[in-house]
Amino acid sequence: MDKFVRRDVSVLGRWWWTVDHWLLGATLLLIAIGIVLSVSASPCTAMRMGFSRYFFVKRHLLMVPLSACAMVAVSLLSPSNIRKFAASIFVIGVIALICVFLFGHEVKGSKRWLVFFGMSIQPSEFVKPALLVVVAWLLTERQMDPGFSGIKISLIITAAVVALTACQPDIGMTFIILASCLVQIFIAGMPLIWVISASVFGVTSFALSYLFLPHVANRVNAFFYPEQGDPDQLYQIRQSIEAFHHGGWFGCGPGEGVIKRLVPDAHSDFVFSVAGEEYGIFLCAFIVCLFGFIVIRSLLTALENQDIFSIFAVTGLAVQLGLQAFINMSTAIKLIPTKGMTLPFVSYGGSSMIAVGVAMGIILALTRRKHGLLE
Repeated sequence: MDKFVRRDVSVLGRWWWTVDHWLLGATLLLIAIGIVLSVSASPCTAMRMGFSRYFFVKRHLLMVPLSACAMVAVSLLSPSNIRKFAASIFVIGVIALICVFLFGHEVKGSKRWLVFFGMSIQPSEFVKPALLVVVAWLLTERQMDPGFSGIKISLIITAAVVALTACQPDIGMTFIILASCLVQIFIAGMPLIWVISASVFGVTSFALSYLFLPHVANRVNAFFYPEQGDPDQLYQIRQSIEAFHHGGWFGCGPGEGVIKRLVPDAHSDFVFSVAGEEYGIFLCAFIVCLFGFIVIRSLLTALENQDIFSIFAVTGLAVQLGLQAFINMSTAIKLIPTKGMTLPFVSYGGSSMIAVGVAMGIILALTRRKHGLLE
C-alpha cells in the first residue's frame, strides 16, 4: 500500500504521502464523536425551539463535510499560498467585523453575526485563525530582517481585532485571540517590558469588563458568589454538574440523558455535559486526550520541520484550539465562569465548524513532511 501511494504523483497522492496521519486521524475521531453527540443532543433543542426533530442534526451533517472539505483543501496549500490565503481572509474578515456594527444581527445583547441569504456568519471565527498566520508571517520577516518592526505591527493589528471583538461584546473570543497572539509574539522574542505591559492590559481589560458589562459581572458573580449570580446561569451549570454525576464512569446510555431536555444549549455550549451523562467519564477523558494529543503533536511536528514561519503559525493555532477546547470543557465542569463557546469539531455550529476546519487545514499543511520536489 505504501509503495502504491508513493508512486502516486497526483495532488491527493502527494498529500496523502506527506500529511500527518496521526493528526488527521485524531481530528476525524473528534468529528465522528461530534456527529454521535449531535444525534443525541440536538433533537430536544430543535423541538423546544419549534423546529422539526432532526433540524439541527441535518444542519450539523451538512456542516461536517463542508468543514472537512475546507480542511483538506487548505491542507493542500504550500506555506507561501497559506500566507496569501490567510491574508485575504484576514482583510475580508476585518471588513466584515466592521460591518457587524452597522448591519449585524443581535442575539442576547451581542452583535456578532451577519446574515446572508438566511445564513448567519460570525466573522470573528474566520479572523481568529487568519490573524495568527498573518502575525506569524510578520514575525518571520522580523527574524530574517531584525530592522523590520514585525512585533510592533503584530501588536497593532492584534489590538485592532481585539478592540472589534471586545466591542461586540465577545469576551471569550477576545481572550482567545489575545492569548494566542501573545504566545506567538512571546516566543519570537517580545521584550520583557512588553510582556508585563500586555499582562497589565489584560488584567485591566478584564476588570473594566466586570465593572461595565453586566453579563460579564453576572457570570463572574455566579461562579464566585452563587447566591448573587444570574439564576439562569446557575441553573445551567447545576444541571451540567448533575449530568456528570448521573453519568458516572460509564454513562447512562445513548439517548438516556436528561440534561439535553433541560439546558437550551446542550447541543453546543454544553455538549461535553451530554457526553459525560450518556457515555461517562471515560469518553470525556478520551476527548480531553484527543485535544491534548492534537496540540502536542502539532507543536512537535512543526518543530521537526525547522521552518520558522511554520513554528510560529502552528504554535498560535495549536494554542488557540487548545484554549477553546479548555474553555468549553472547563465551563461544563465549573472550573471557570460560564462562557458560551463551542467545542471544536464536536459542538453544533456553522461558522465555528467551518473556521476550525480551516484552522486545522493550516496546521496539516504546515506540518506536512518535506520530500524534495514533492513540496
